[in-house]
Amino acid sequence: MSINTGSGQKSERDHDDVMYPQVLPFVLIHVGCVAAVWSGVTWQAVATCAALYWLRMFGITGGYHRYFSHRSYATSRVFQFILAFLAQSSAQKSVLWWAAKHRHHHLHSDTVQDVHSPRHKGFVYSHVGWIFYRQHDATDLVKVADLASYPELMWLHRLELLPPIVLAGLCFLVAGWSGLVVGFLWSTVLLYHATFCINSLAHGHGRKRYVTGDDSRNNWLLALLTMGEGWHNNHHAYQASVRQGFHWYEIDLTYYVLVALSWFGIVRDLKMPPEQVLRNEHRLGSRVVKQAAEQLAARFNPEHIAHAIRASIHETELSVRDTLHQLQHRADLRLSSMPTRDQLLAEAQRMFAKTISLDDIVDRAYELLNDSVGFLLAAPALATHAKSKGRV
Repeated sequence: MSINTGSGQKSERDHDDVMYPQVLPFVLIHVGCVAAVWSGVTWQAVATCAALYWLRMFGITGGYHRYFSHRSYATSRVFQFILAFLAQSSAQKSVLWWAAKHRHHHLHSDTVQDVHSPRHKGFVYSHVGWIFYRQHDATDLVKVADLASYPELMWLHRLELLPPIVLAGLCFLVAGWSGLVVGFLWSTVLLYHATFCINSLAHGHGRKRYVTGDDSRNNWLLALLTMGEGWHNNHHAYQASVRQGFHWYEIDLTYYVLVALSWFGIVRDLKMPPEQVLRNEHRLGSRVVKQAAEQLAARFNPEHIAHAIRASIHETELSVRDTLHQLQHRADLRLSSMPTRDQLLAEAQRMFAKTISLDDIVDRAYELLNDSVGFLLAAPALATHAKSKGRV
């Protein structure tokens, strides 16, 4: 007889949820790159590879991300379609799917509801694994209702593979098999992993200028490889900004291209970060304060604290009921086992970047910790009360 553990059942469910037919084309694109051994590597194909990488990277950063996901600038309906076609030629699904998943990511960044958080699912899942899971295949059109109202975008949504197929055919016609393998396949694989690194590496490696409630980081190397997307902590601090390199020394090629396009009237209404954000003097929203407070409170173990309080109650001449009362009223318990607000503040200063909302974070974390400890202290009393009622 075999016994199924909870983790084993979860692993089986995850295994069953993988859409293996969709994994195969992704693997074949990678394997197809090896065909350069037979097709040869011509200078025309290498030039095509480089041109297609940077052109389609702009389609991803300026199209998928800054326009369709965040609407950080405005443009005409014609150029909107061109952006959508260019973005989808990268073979990263439709603009509606991409934007819907990205908007969901920002709503739940690095929480358990995030579709690709390395904090909860690990590097491989956040980098590439998540896109093959059935639960992430559907497009939430409610999240992209502003985009779904355009018939031409819905047409591209239904025919999401048309742009990459057209581009692959053009590469073959222009430069033969080498153009297809080196020009199209190589650049597509490079685009995949440069883009995926923002989901994985940019949420764990780099520096944090802003408190954002998540693990987003600024990474200069990723910024160079992705035309500015590596300034990811900046982006999470003010998502609506068309510019993600907030300072002159933060190279943001996508922003520079969009500024050039604005000179010719192709794009307009470029949204910029407010001065308060640039100076890091903006007050954080309630959601960010809550997430940061939860991170801070998690640095302290409420079970250990509750156990230590129970063990020391007789020394303080307080009953459990008195202790709970003081916890509920945020009183100073003067128990060495219970962290003070000043201790939480010191830990917050070590954990977080500069923010004028630090006191709000600490106050919220102190409440969360008090509530957790109070619940654990009350639990044995409630259990005893329930048993006594059962004996009556």
